[in-house]
Amino acid sequence: MAEPEPRSEPPDRNLDLDLDQAAHLPARRDPKPNPDDLDASRMSDVNEWGRSENMRALVRRLYEPIYKHWFRVEWEGLEKIPPGGALLVANHAGAVPSDAPAIMHGIETELGRPIYGLADNFFRKLPVVGTYWNRLGGLPAHPDNAYRLLREQDQLVLVFPEGTKGPAKTWDERYKLRRFGRGGFVEIAMRAGVPVVPIALVGAEESMPILVRLPSLAKAFGLPYMPVTANMLVAGPLGAVAYFPAKFKIKVLDPVYFDVEPDLERYSRSKIMDESEAIRDKIQSALYEMLRNRRSVWFG
Repeated sequence: MAEPEPRSEPPDRNLDLDLDQAAHLPARRDPKPNPDDLDASRMSDVNEWGRSENMRALVRRLYEPIYKHWFRVEWEGLEKIPPGGALLVANHAGAVPSDAPAIMHGIETELGRPIYGLADNFFRKLPVVGTYWNRLGGLPAHPDNAYRLLREQDQLVLVFPEGTKGPAKTWDERYKLRRFGRGGFVEIAMRAGVPVVPIALVGAEESMPILVRLPSLAKAFGLPYMPVTANMLVAGPLGAVAYFPAKFKIKVLDPVYFDVEPDLERYSRSKIMDESEAIRDKIQSALYEMLRNRRSVWFG
């Protein structure tokens, strides 16, 4: 029987998961693939999610010099990511966010585990970009997608609960976390019976800092935000895609486990919001500590 297609969402959705839809997730139990096997020769090129292992392997080779020499990524606590399914939650920033590729690349190369990134469906609708995004493990941030990956396939899933509000932050707002939506990521983790792993990342804010936003132009083009970045002022049109060589430091915090049964019909709204706010506070506190200990933007 053919697998159902990954679910999509309207383009104006943020990266938080829809709680109303999450309350009625299917309870399918398909055979579980081996998430630790990244050998493309032993896997079909494109899996049920549209992810291509050959494409991921190629991009890892191309991105490795950027990861090592441009961003000089340094991890702390990578061993805290538990085996099996887990929902990774991180801060999000930069006009064209540089944090997601760094996190996904580091986990796949250091741990040898595939990871899927949930993002706004806007990216999937872009010509060419949407297809490549899907081939590289990107999926619309729909609760059905998260549930199947976490509960049924024991995969790692990366989500940014700040949604599009994170990358839209200007320079004076850097490293100040936006509200984590309605706590949908917490309910998905509860329902799937997996922990949430908070991740704090410093460096992405400086790789492509936003000086001002142009809301009227964003509305005219149907975009979530329209930024003017320092990169554009320095490099002209090339600055729209070229990052500054900021030093990245990524800290994995202790996993958060929830003392609730999976697959319940309903979960306490107050508990969901309390857990969501507590996770946000953990990431915010870690960011402030990392910034206090940072010697400079470029050298960490």
